[in-house]
Order: sequence, then structure tokens, then C-alpha cells
Amino acid sequence: MTLRLAERMINVKPSAIRQLLKLGADPEIISFGGGYPDASLFPLEQLNHVYQTAILDQGRDSLQYTVSNGSLKLREQIAERMAKEGVACGPDNVLVLQGGQQGLDLVAKLLINKGDGIVAEDPTFLGALIAFNPYEPRYIPVKMDDDGMDMDALAQALETNSGVKFIYVIPDFQNPTGVTLSLDRRKRLIELANKHDLIVLEDTPYREIRYQGEALPPIKTFDTEDRVIYLGSFSKILAPGLRLGWAVASEELIQQLSLLKLAADTQCSTLNMAAVSLFMEKYDMDAHIESIRQVYLRKKDLMLNTIRETFPASVRYTEPSGGMFTWLTFPEGFDAGTFMLEQALPKAKVAYVPGASFFSVDQKVNTARVSYSTQSDENIVKGISALGNLLTAELS
Repeated sequence: MTLRLAERMINVKPSAIRQLLKLGADPEIISFGGGYPDASLFPLEQLNHVYQTAILDQGRDSLQYTVSNGSLKLREQIAERMAKEGVACGPDNVLVLQGGQQGLDLVAKLLINKGDGIVAEDPTFLGALIAFNPYEPRYIPVKMDDDGMDMDALAQALETNSGVKFIYVIPDFQNPTGVTLSLDRRKRLIELANKHDLIVLEDTPYREIRYQGEALPPIKTFDTEDRVIYLGSFSKILAPGLRLGWAVASEELIQQLSLLKLAADTQCSTLNMAAVSLFMEKYDMDAHIESIRQVYLRKKDLMLNTIRETFPASVRYTEPSGGMFTWLTFPEGFDAGTFMLEQALPKAKVAYVPGASFFSVDQKVNTARVSYSTQSDENIVKGISALGNLLTAELS
């Protein structure tokens, strides 16, 4: 048989992260690669209880089909949580998703024609690039610093590029860098989006796991023209296996996205939606999130302290106040991917994610993403120390 794929499949390639992390399947490898939550923090007893209730007491509803935009009760609860963040919305402004990743795909499908421009942080979330690539966009990367996307650079990019469809931004504890977009820059981003009549795709799955500093309002709170699509997720605050996230946007946009969701998968799991709704009804979600924050704060501090003690001074790192990652920048000429394959894995039994794949246009090989969320305290110290020793020998 001759396999005649659509032309868009040229842009669909295996994830570089997955390919590299296959090398870390050895149980002796300490992997700082995956952006997974700490599984020991999953509320197993509470989830067991709500699933039993959803099946035994509500099974005739929770095992049946439901509307494609998600169960009304869960959408109401999401709207209530968003209101606490300063985002005024109702259930008709909410679309329940198969994780935030589905939101990226649906927005891309809704908005992107071949050659359309997407403005994104540089670097940006690899999962977003994977979602956008099949629709053949043109990327316009905007540089970042410790306060997130540079607004002067964004203004220049918008003035000098035509055909831009939307601005993609991860304002809270960005993946991969861990940095947070400052308050002033959030306000200016909306001003620029209004000026150029652009949609803003605000992707913020890590927002609720801030463990230091004061929470900043979502970009959506400054949205007076219904141009922001907000994506949230239960993956980082409850469990990723539930595959539940949400979008908040104008009713018009939600209706259009709902049509695409209906075509893609009909609906999210009715049972999983019922279980999450019951969890929020019967248990204190905020208290659960606070317990997650304390664990990640300890792990982050432990990793950064170990980096300070063992890494050469020429390696720079970010200091996140939430989320799961820090971002390493090595001296020019250093190839983090080659170093991992030739030294970190075989000699130190340590894996991380080389940073090149997070860049949409010009890949910078002297970067890496390191996650502290999944490993034990002992492995964080052991793995980072071993990596530091190798880097000191290489770079000194």
C-alpha cells in the first residue's frame, strides 16, 4: 500500500524530548526531564471516594453522554474559581477540555491558516509548537528576560510583521524557563493586542502552584474586548491522568471551539468530570493545592541551593516562584544535548531536557530545562551534584 499522507504531516515530527528521554528509561537514571507532578501528592483516598460516589450514586448520569462543552455543574464550579482570580465569567464562557493541550490544538485549528503568524515567547512550550505545527504557521519569536516577554520587542515585532493571528504567552512560571510575566507587562500586552486587534492565548497550567510572592492577576482580567482565551488545567493541581482542563473565553469563541471539540472527541469523560466536580464539592481544593506548594517550594530550594554549591559560575539559572522548572543557560559554544548524551547520561546517570527544541526559529543549544517536581530530595542532591561535578570539569 502507498501511504499518501496530508502535506501538513511534514511538520509533525516525534518530540525531541520523548526521543531523548527514552535514554533515561534505565531505573538507575535520575531524570530531571519530565514535567510531571509529584505522584505522591495525588489525593488517592479522596479520589477513590468521589469515583465511588460518581458510579454508585450517580452512575446513570456520570456514565452517560453529556454536552460537548462539559457538564454544567463543573463549568459552574470552574467559573466560580475563575471569579476568585478576578475573571468574570459564567458557565457559557467555559469549555471543558481533554487537558490544556487540547485547548492549544483547538485554538490552532480554529484560527491558523497556512502562513499565519504566531507571536510566542522565545523559548516557548514545546507542546504548543507540536500542537501548532500541523497548521503550518509562521513563528515570530519574542525575546524574554526575568520579567517574561519583552514588551518593547513585542511592539516592534507587531509593527514589522503582518498576518499575525494571535499572541501565545505562558505568563505564570513559564514552561520551560520558570519566569513570570510582570504586572506592567501583562497590562501592556493587552494594550498591544487591542491596538493590533489580536487574540491572546493565555496558557497557564502552573498558575495555582505559586509558592513564593504575591499572585498576579491573569491577563484575562484586563481583557475589555473579549480577545483573551484563557487555558487552565487540573493536571498540575489534581492529577494529569484525569485529562481535564478548561478554556475561558467569549461565548462566541467558546461556541466555535465547542464545535471543533464535538468533531474531535464528542466530549470529555463524563465520569471524570463528575469525579472532579464532586472533589471540589466535598473537599477543600485550596488546602490540597497549598500542600502541593509546600512540597515544590522545598524541592525548588534544594535544587537551586545544590546548583549554587556545585555548578560552575558560568552556568546561569532562573529562580522561579512557582511551577516545576528552572532553566539553565551555559556558555556560548556549549551543546547541552551532546553533553547529556556523551557525559551526563553515561557518567553521572542524569537526564534533563536540552533546550534547543523549545525555540521556534533559532535553536539555542546552550540551554536546558530541569524539573525538580518528581525526584526525591535525595535524588535531587545526588543528581545535581553529579551533574555539577561534570560541568565543572568541562567548563573550568
